[in-house]
Amino acid sequence: MKPKILTTLPGYTGRQFSADALAAVTVAMVALPLSIAIAIASGAPPAAGLVTAVIGGFLISALGGSRVQVGGPTGAFIVVVYGVIQSHGFDGLLLATLMAGVILVIAGVLRAGRLIELVPEAVIEGFTVGIAIVIAVSQLKDLLGLTVAHLPAKFFAQGATLWAARGSANGAAVAVGVATVVMIFVLRRWAPRVPGPLVAVVLASGAAVLFVLPVDSVHSRYGALPAGLPWPHLPPLSIDLAWAVLPSALIIAFLAGIESLLSAKVADRMIGSAHRSNAELLAQGAANIASPLFGGLPATGAIARTATNVRAGGRTPMAGLMHALIILAVIAVAAPLAGYLAMAALAGLLLVTAWTMSEPARWGERWREPVPERLLFALTMVLTVVADLTMAIAVGTALGLGLKLVRGSGGRLVGEEQRGEERGGGGAE
Repeated sequence: MKPKILTTLPGYTGRQFSADALAAVTVAMVALPLSIAIAIASGAPPAAGLVTAVIGGFLISALGGSRVQVGGPTGAFIVVVYGVIQSHGFDGLLLATLMAGVILVIAGVLRAGRLIELVPEAVIEGFTVGIAIVIAVSQLKDLLGLTVAHLPAKFFAQGATLWAARGSANGAAVAVGVATVVMIFVLRRWAPRVPGPLVAVVLASGAAVLFVLPVDSVHSRYGALPAGLPWPHLPPLSIDLAWAVLPSALIIAFLAGIESLLSAKVADRMIGSAHRSNAELLAQGAANIASPLFGGLPATGAIARTATNVRAGGRTPMAGLMHALIILAVIAVAAPLAGYLAMAALAGLLLVTAWTMSEPARWGERWREPVPERLLFALTMVLTVVADLTMAIAVGTALGLGLKLVRGSGGRLVGEEQRGEERGGGGAE
């Protein structure tokens, strides 16, 4: 359970520092707008996403079992976080996250890292695609500039509310959002080393300001972002609230463990290394204990940001540490500028994130899976969308393990080689 940073620091050279620093800048520029967008989509204050990127990102790199893991808020948590805030308020979310951190620490101490691999691959993919669908639908309000007083948490209620508000669509918002999506894909294809999400969101938002377009911005909706981190404090504690948010805490811990270990496996294959799964769980636990103390969201290892780190030259945990410090520096210096980011541009960014989460390159392969795998995938996806993530994971995992027992050892698990190779270019961001 020894953190990887203790292994990599002996013999650390100036050349390695330069490579890690360059990678840190690249990843920080990707993480900045994404962290704000994820917080807003989760129903939390925009600053909560930045706090999570700084606190969670720093601790995951400092204490984790991967050389190149980059942590922070991710799209996988949006559905859970939004639901908790709707039901129990932001204080309920802070307590649930804190409890999830404790659960992850216990899991790490008990060396439970390998147990997560028992979750069938079809279940992982099913709830990931389900989350992507929910994220995409939730962003239509800001992408289309619809006037909606309150967007419900339930999927069908969201659809009905958006349809009822269709007459309030704002052409300027649509133009800003679509332009953001197009720029991200163009930059991803023709300039992969450029931090496309940041460039696209900034250019689209800048155009909205320059041409005085009637679109909402972060500042117009939420006010000014704080120029720094808040003082740490415990969230309100009560037995009744803790009991009420316990199911959500378990799901947050599960998602943090699953995504961080998947991300670490992807990174292992990209750099030819081997992560320490129990150290990774301890790091996720520490990050999710600390993040809510500063008003942050759940944190985990982010597959796409970790892959970006590797491609940009990051090879030690120092890259992740510096990425968090760079975000903190930007918050301290340029927080007012972030207020000009257009809501439609951030919605476009999250639509691209949802598309990436769905892993379109694997759609054909999913269709060629055996019928039981396809049905398990579809069931988990549908339950994630129309019911809730807790039910989807519980039912999907139970059925998947039952199928595996019936078939013997022929069933595929999330820990197999193929899974990591296939997820090398995307992930739940």
